[in-house]
Amino acid sequence: MIAGAISAPAWSSTGTATLTAGSLSFTAPGTVAFSATLTGLDQTATATQAIDIADATGSGVGWKLQATSTAFCTSGNAHCLANAATTVQAPGPTAACDALSTCTIATHGAGLYPYTLPAATSAPAATTFFNATAGTGLGKQTVTATFTVAIPANTYAGTYNSTWTYSLASAP
Repeated sequence: MIAGAISAPAWSSTGTATLTAGSLSFTAPGTVAFSATLTGLDQTATATQAIDIADATGSGVGWKLQATSTAFCTSGNAHCLANAATTVQAPGPTAACDALSTCTIATHGAGLYPYTLPAATSAPAATTFFNATAGTGLGKQTVTATFTVAIPANTYAGTYNSTWTYSLASAP
């Protein structure tokens, strides 16, 4: 220390960050389209569908994505595919962080796959299609599933339509 120099006392300060919970939401997925040429043999058609999910709740409790559908039928329900025609096979959908999002990738619970999308003339109760277990699914991410539709050899040619309904809810 230099003779005659005076030292200043040390001070400390506290920083505070108040983080308010956001919401749990998803962007409605686009149309999923299957196509196949009938061959006289049983076959399957596949298509992928991406669902963008944002968990900004900051709770870490996880969430569940549920789905239901009407059966794939031609106009006037003249011809329909089986109610259990649409499936997602193991290992199930994949999840990836969206651009500009540092997310905690959703890890789905065991035993969900293979998954059969519920279907009937009138949509039955929704079932869990994908979930984020506790401590996963935070941030913004896209869940991408590959759906398979079973087409029996005796299927009539035509355009078959189905309405799919998704819902998202917090899940412990």
